[in-house]
Amino acid sequence: MYKGWLPALAGAAAMLAQTPHPQSTKYGVGRAATPEEIGAWDISIAPDGTGLPEGSGTPAQGKDVYASKCAKCHGGQGQGGDEGPLVGGKGTLASAKPLKTVGSYWPYATTLFDYVRRAMPYKQPGTLTTNQVYAVSAYVLFLNGIIPETAVLDAKSLPQVKMPNRNGFVGDPRPDVGPKRAAK
Repeated sequence: MYKGWLPALAGAAAMLAQTPHPQSTKYGVGRAATPEEIGAWDISIAPDGTGLPEGSGTPAQGKDVYASKCAKCHGGQGQGGDEGPLVGGKGTLASAKPLKTVGSYWPYATTLFDYVRRAMPYKQPGTLTTNQVYAVSAYVLFLNGIIPETAVLDAKSLPQVKMPNRNGFVGDPRPDVGPKRAAK
C-alpha cells in the first residue's frame, strides 16, 4: 500500500533542491537565502525606532483602517470584543485585577507598530501597508489619550512617544544583553 511513497518523496526533494546551502550539502537539498528574502523577514523594530520604515499615518487615517480591519476583534473603540481590549487600564497595574492594554502596560510605542506590522489583522497578518500600520498605531495611541488627534506618526515621531508605563519595567541584568538592551 505505501511502497511507492519513499521514491516519490525522494523525487520531490530532488525537484525542490536548488543551489545547496553550505550546511545542507551533505543532504543535497536547500539553498542559500537571497538578500531580498532575508530583507523581507528582517523587519524587527527596536524600542529606539531603529528599523522603522518610511511612511506616516494619523489617528484620522487610522480610524478607517481600524474600523475595517481591527474593530471586529478589538471593539469599535478598542474596548475589547472577541479579543482583548487595547484601551483602558490606566492605574490598574498595581491592583488585584490589572488590565494590561497598550495604554496601561506597553512601554514603547514602537512595539505597537512592530506587533501590528507582524501579526495583524489576525487572519491576514502582514497585509497592512506601512502607512496603514502607522495610522492604526496612531489611532490606538489616540484612543488611549497618549497622542493628540492631530499627531502624525512616522519613523522620527513614533519613538518619541512617551508611553505611560515606560519606566514600569526593570532592565535585564544579564551580561549578554548589555546596557543598550535594558529598558530606558
